[in-house]
Amino acid sequence: MDFFKKEDENTNFWISYADLMAGLLFVFILLIGAIVTKSILLKSDLLSNKNKLKKNKTALELKNDEIKRLKKLLLEKNTQLVSFSKKVVILQSIVNDVNASLLEKERKLKDYEGKILVLSNELTEEKNRLKLQDEQIVKLLDTIGEKETRYDRLVEEMQKTKKRIKNLTGIRIKVIAELKKALGKKIQIDPKTGSMRFSASILFDKGKAKLKEGAKKELKKVFLRYVKALIDNPDIKKHLDKIIIEGHTDSDGGYLYNLQLSQKRAYEVMNYLSTLDFVKKHHLRDLMIASGRSYLDPILDKNGNEDKDKSRRIEIKFTLKNQDAMKEIEKILDSKDE
Repeated sequence: MDFFKKEDENTNFWISYADLMAGLLFVFILLIGAIVTKSILLKSDLLSNKNKLKKNKTALELKNDEIKRLKKLLLEKNTQLVSFSKKVVILQSIVNDVNASLLEKERKLKDYEGKILVLSNELTEEKNRLKLQDEQIVKLLDTIGEKETRYDRLVEEMQKTKKRIKNLTGIRIKVIAELKKALGKKIQIDPKTGSMRFSASILFDKGKAKLKEGAKKELKKVFLRYVKALIDNPDIKKHLDKIIIEGHTDSDGGYLYNLQLSQKRAYEVMNYLSTLDFVKKHHLRDLMIASGRSYLDPILDKNGNEDKDKSRRIEIKFTLKNQDAMKEIEKILDSKDE
């Protein structure tokens, strides 16, 4: 009995233990199920949160882009605002200048108004003076009428004086005419100045200033005929001032060299002519002057170029007393005639 009782107790123990274990297993299964369910729910929530976070991140990126765009826009606006501020300052300065200019013009306008008032008063006074002057002009016209008669008489006298002066200044023309008549066609003279020309190549060797012996006879002959025409006529002789011997060269070589050469040649000719008996007899040496002109007065051909052969020359010419004064008188008379 005890044995069966003990066996029953053992059997109940294991039944109770199996029930306990079955209960624990069930609890464990429920716990596992709860954990799995919780895990599924957590995963679902986590996925949902990830999606939300991704959406939030995308939204945040969009907002960041928007913020950047707004910042850029704000920067542009600030730049525009600075530029606008500068323009406002410039416009304010212009407005200030315009206001100052308007104030200045307003001040000048007031000054002008004052001046106009003064001028108006002066104009009234001037009208009164003009009225008095008109009366004086009428009296002056009567006086002018008397003076015009006297002026006409003066003009008539001036015309007579002018004619006499022109007769005086025409002495050079008369001298040249007498020279042409005395010298004939064989000896050519300048129709304007009355001067004679001798080629330097006939009188001198190239670059030399000593007269050729063969040229002296012809030089003497022509000079004596020329100077006799000047002094044999008393009407010409009384006006004769100087007899000038001029030396001229071409433009070959330097100015000073040619000046020295032309001067020596002019002296050589003058010294030779001074030895002539006719010159000594009539004391013409005191009237003679030698002058070197270098290449200052070249003779030009028809194209306006220097004719070097003709430019190398000796010129013999005359001057008249008071010649410069007569030239000035002629200029004055010619200008009045115009």
